[in-house]
Amino acid sequence: MRSTDSSLIWAPMDVPAAIPHGDMPGDSIQIGPDHVKKANVLMPALLPLLQNVLETNPQSRAVISVCGGSGVGKSEIASVLGFYLREMGIGSYILSGDNYPRRIPRDNDLERLRVFRVGGLRGLLDSGLYTDAMTQPLHALWDREADADPREAETLPWLAVYQSAGRLALADYLGTPRETDFDEVNALIARFRQGAPALPLKRMGREITALWYDTVDLHETKVLLIEWTHGNSDYLRGVDIPILLNSTPAETLAHRKARNRDGKTDSPFTTMVLEIEQKKLEHQAQKARLILSKSGELMSYADYRHLMAEEG
Repeated sequence: MRSTDSSLIWAPMDVPAAIPHGDMPGDSIQIGPDHVKKANVLMPALLPLLQNVLETNPQSRAVISVCGGSGVGKSEIASVLGFYLREMGIGSYILSGDNYPRRIPRDNDLERLRVFRVGGLRGLLDSGLYTDAMTQPLHALWDREADADPREAETLPWLAVYQSAGRLALADYLGTPRETDFDEVNALIARFRQGAPALPLKRMGREITALWYDTVDLHETKVLLIEWTHGNSDYLRGVDIPILLNSTPAETLAHRKARNRDGKTDSPFTTMVLEIEQKKLEHQAQKARLILSKSGELMSYADYRHLMAEEG
C-alpha cells in the first residue's frame, strides 16, 4: 500500500484470528476489537514518523516501542501494528522486553519484596525508631503480606516510616539495571539498526531451566517492535518512535479488578509496585512520540499532563 511518491499510505484491513505476536514463551495474547480499533488510530500518525526514520537510517531500519502500564494492551496492540506493517510489505519482528529481566518472574517477585523489606528496616534504623519489640508484629505482617498496607500504620505509627523507606528502596530497583539487563537490549537494538542479518534473542520462561536463545533471521525485517513496560525508559537506547499507551491509575485498577476472576483486588504490595511503575511512566512520557489514551484517542503531551493531574 504505497502511493506513487513512495509515501506510506494507510487503509484499515481485516485482522485474522491468529497473527504473530511477541516472543515471550507462554504469553497468551487475546486480540479483541478494542485493540484493533486503537491500532487503527495509531497507524495514520505512526506511518509518517516511520517513513522518515526508514529514509534516514542507512540500513532502512527503525525501532518502535509500545509501552504502558499493566493491562493496557501493549502485547496485543503491538501484534496488530506488526501485522499491518507486514501486510504493507514492511517486515517487522515483535520483541518482548519481558525476556530480559535478570531473574525469572518468581525470583524477581521475591527480590522486589526483599528490597522493600530491607529498605523498610533500614529506614527504621536510620530514623532511630527501631526496637527489638517491633520484630514480632512486623514478622506477623510479613506472614500476612500486609506490611505494605497503609491501613496497618493507623495502629502501628512506626510502620509508616518503614513503608516510606521501603517504597523509596523499591523505586530504586524497579525498572532499573538492577532489575533488568538494559545493556543486552541496547546491544540488540544497536546491532539491528546497523543491519545485522540475524540476532540471538533471549527466551525466558517461568522456571530457572526455561532459558535459551533463538537465532532469528532478520534479512527481511525493517522494523523492530518492542512491547514492554520499560519501552520508553531512560536506560533504553536507540528507540526511534516510543509509543505510550496510557491508562490512569483508576483505569488500571478497574482493569485489574475486572480481570481477577475471584474478585480479589491486588495485594497492597502489588498496588505499590503498580503505583511506582505509573510514576516512572509519567516521568518518561515527555519522550513519547505518540500517546494514546485508554479510550483510544491520540493525545498531546500537554493533554496527557492535564489528564494525569486531574486523576492525581
